[in-house]
Amino acid sequence: MRKLLILFLFFSVFHSKAQDFEMLLWEDTIPGSIENNEYQEAQKFDGDHLIGVSKVKEPKLYAYMAKGDSLRSAVIIFPGGGYSHLAIDKEGFKLAEWLVSKGISAFVLKYRLPDDHIMENKSVVPLMDAQRAVRLLRGNAEKWNLDPDKIGIMGFSAGGHLAASLSTHFNEKVYPEAIKESARPDFSILVYPVVSLTNEITHLGSRERLLGKTPSEELVEYFSNETQVSENTPPTFLVHAMDDHAVPVENSLKYLKALKENKVPTEIHIFENGGHGFGMGRQLTNNTWTTSLLNWLKLHHYKI
Repeated sequence: MRKLLILFLFFSVFHSKAQDFEMLLWEDTIPGSIENNEYQEAQKFDGDHLIGVSKVKEPKLYAYMAKGDSLRSAVIIFPGGGYSHLAIDKEGFKLAEWLVSKGISAFVLKYRLPDDHIMENKSVVPLMDAQRAVRLLRGNAEKWNLDPDKIGIMGFSAGGHLAASLSTHFNEKVYPEAIKESARPDFSILVYPVVSLTNEITHLGSRERLLGKTPSEELVEYFSNETQVSENTPPTFLVHAMDDHAVPVENSLKYLKALKENKVPTEIHIFENGGHGFGMGRQLTNNTWTTSLLNWLKLHHYKI
């Protein structure tokens, strides 16, 4: 029987020393999975540092805990990678280290990537993992010194699509386990996100990997998150570049419009340059978004 595994890491050959522990996301059975012993996770390293992951079979959380006596806000980070891999360092560990340096606990989610070889319905599996991650933080809030009302999410590119999907489908019952805690994020941070799966503005690779080559119109609309926004969608901070040719800026603009129509508190930062995948920023002015984010978090009292 698989047990919930928590490994406290004081020295890790794979990740930064700032990491406090890692844990498997699911106890016992992983929902929606198909057993396939030949399917193995692939990892990419820069020296001894893990920078990329694909073929994720066992989802996991990597925890970076902010110090202090008061309850901490927390952010769960969904790295991007077009639903084919996870840029887990540039869009995961580095952000977690930065957040914890600002007094915010951070959790990097190594979520399952859509694959018919190990999944019964690949389109909902990433959402399963995302919902589970939020519920795990709320369920362990007292033990981990977290404020259960200040748990947010941050997603990049396809990870931004997952974050937007969670922000609009947090109440959907996508796995069969008994549910106690809410999966609704208290706030959402979307960085050059894939929001829409419509032909006009989507990232086609992400759509095909999540939904297949010929998805139904109903499925495309369900996961085109600009059509799913409601007044209960969490407050959102958006970041994009005008010259993003992989994921057009219209993804963020359409989501912004839907948020405004539903009176959801929202802030957007669109940069003249940066292209796609600039992470924490490469140059002026796209390297200033993290400072703006801190100010936004303070405005909404999500940061001490």
